[in-house]
Amino acid sequence: MATTTRSELVKGSRAARTTIALKLLMAVSGLLFIGFVLGHMYGNLKAFAGEEKFNEYAHHLRELGEPMLPYEGFLWIMRVGLLVAIIVHVACAIALWKRAADARPVKYVAKRNSGSSFSSRTMRWGGVTVLVFIVWHLLNFTVVKINPSNGETGDPDHSPYALLVDTFDLWWMTILYLIAMLALALHLHHGTFSSLQTLGLTNSAVSRARARAAGWVIAIVVAGGFSLVPLSVLVGIIEK
Repeated sequence: MATTTRSELVKGSRAARTTIALKLLMAVSGLLFIGFVLGHMYGNLKAFAGEEKFNEYAHHLRELGEPMLPYEGFLWIMRVGLLVAIIVHVACAIALWKRAADARPVKYVAKRNSGSSFSSRTMRWGGVTVLVFIVWHLLNFTVVKINPSNGETGDPDHSPYALLVDTFDLWWMTILYLIAMLALALHLHHGTFSSLQTLGLTNSAVSRARARAAGWVIAIVVAGGFSLVPLSVLVGIIEK
């Protein structure tokens, strides 16, 4: 009986350590993603400076690090790093969801959400929405460069600004983008707090309040900043 108990304790301890490791990986990869989207948002806002400045910025990113790095080397390092962070984040989320489901094989008769926020309750589906959007975003502006206004690919004019304006001149593309930004905002709101909590930075009432405030600030700044460009294109503030 003692051996069985000790074995169960060891097994439970390993499971707990694995869960903590998965949560830490989710927190770190999530914070890396936040850093990336903040930088990307800053670049997007260059569109307000006009076509020449925006295209200069896009070209500068391709040359960054030369001659130590090849042309577009910095961009590819960023892309691969972001891809790894996303894969780690999604894999950890799936693993933690599966562990939680296995630990509670019988669902509650009545689901109580009184103690949780809307952003926490929509975290899973919001994450799926953001993931699908990232895939389309890469096809639209990076990998294939699909111009939804005419179906052309490859950006023959080599103008990121023109592709951006052509994309968001379509009202339905702007609507889809704004829906994705809403999902991103909710994900960032709860994700920021969860990451800080996992890293041990919410050990008091004051630190928890600050973490929640940080979640709101990041969500509003990022989603709001990204949304300004498509809305400005749609109403004619940003144009070719």
